[in-house]
Order: sequence, then structure tokens, then C-alpha cells
Amino acid sequence: MTDQQRHGFERGTDGPKVIVSGLDGSDSSMRAAAYAAGLARRQGAVLALVYVQPVFPAGAALGAPVADATEEVAEGLANEIREATERIQDIWDVRWEFHTFRGDPYNGLVAAADELKADAVVVGASESAGHRFIGSVAVRLVKAGRWPVTVVP
Repeated sequence: MTDQQRHGFERGTDGPKVIVSGLDGSDSSMRAAAYAAGLARRQGAVLALVYVQPVFPAGAALGAPVADATEEVAEGLANEIREATERIQDIWDVRWEFHTFRGDPYNGLVAAADELKADAVVVGASESAGHRFIGSVAVRLVKAGRWPVTVVP
């Protein structure tokens, strides 16, 4: 058995097989998902749409129903995606999956990309002013240098 045969997974052999796209409901994340869907369709790849449910320990400590609110956002995004794919299913055939992870957006997307064995990651440009202080998720993903990252404005 050669070294190549022993490895069960090799990144980027025949084009991307899994493209991860982060969704948070913002306009830029929806544009990124649409762009990633086009890439997945052309490459015959699976589009893994990922919503990272934020964890708010302070809100949970005060008794706020944070988990319920983020579950509702995840369900709303999944329903919106299903409706969009039903509208275009006769035009384009895109294989897609919807995943939710918990945590901060950067670490959640890293975990998703690792777990799903992503060949590429597509995210929307940050729409928040706070990224100037801690760095945007997109910039942090690019700096990680673990996957090709496309940032969609």
C-alpha cells in the first residue's frame, strides 16, 4: 500500500468537493451563499451552509432565553434556504446541507470547515464596525491559511 492509498482524505485533488459558506442572515452573508451555490453547482460540489449560533453567557446567566432565540434564527435561515432552492430547483441543481454550530463565528466556521472537510470557505464581508478592533471573521479565516477563502462584498 502506498502513502497515497493510506490517506482517506486529501484536500483539493479534483476540485472542491465541499464548499462551506457562513450564514448569519446579513445581506453580505446571503450574497456569499449565492456565490458559493454557483461555485458548488459548477464544480459538482456539496454546498455546506453553516450558521454559528452565538453563545451569550451573560444573557443566559440573567435568565434570558438566548438559546431559543438563536434556534429561531437557525430555523428561519434553513426555511429561507429551502424556499430559495425550491424556486430554482428546475433551473439549477445544487446539492446543499444546512449545519448549525455553537460559539463565536470564527471558531464555529473553523470547526465546521474541519468537521466537514471543506475544500473552500466563502463568507460575506463584515458589516460591523466592531471588526476594526478585533478583526473580521473573513480576515481571520484568510490569516488561518487552512483553506482557500473567498470574501464576498
